[in-house]
Amino acid sequence: MRGKTLTRRILSLFFAAALLLVSSNFYARRAPALLQPNISINGFFSTDRVQRGTTLQAALVMDIPDGFHVNSSRPLSSFSVPTTVKIEAPRGMRVSAVSFPRAVVRKLSFSNDQLAVYEGRAVMRFNIIVPANREMGVMELRARIRYQSCNDEVCFPPVTREVTMPIAVVGANEAVKRINGNLFGGRRRR
Repeated sequence: MRGKTLTRRILSLFFAAALLLVSSNFYARRAPALLQPNISINGFFSTDRVQRGTTLQAALVMDIPDGFHVNSSRPLSSFSVPTTVKIEAPRGMRVSAVSFPRAVVRKLSFSNDQLAVYEGRAVMRFNIIVPANREMGVMELRARIRYQSCNDEVCFPPVTREVTMPIAVVGANEAVKRINGNLFGGRRRR
């Protein structure tokens, strides 16, 4: 009986080592870690502060270098890792669903399938509802963005990045100033 148990353990270790070798070979062949593109992700708000009892527009902006792309939130291939965004807000805040940009459909040299991707600048928008009874002071949102980037030849391992977005909460009668008009439009607000 001991011989069978030992044989099973050896086979299990052999199988685990083979699986590790195959998966590391897959990523090494598809994407050397040193070539991962430098994708910047930043968070923006539509106003410099937010009044209690109002809705605040927010956006995450992903700048993708030329020659690279990121799989969309709804990739066409089952092998592509979709871009996802999860927003953590302070208790009592309500966050809307994230609105993703329209994807570009491309056929790349490493795939026979068409792929839905983001290129250049991808803007992901959402709203935050600040309750009227919210304490004044700084509130902080945390966004976790998971994405897989590729170029025309290889795909890189998926990456998860965190962006912290602080903003001051002020009274309902205090003035706020519109900012980031290039992302949210230039409409005036009191």
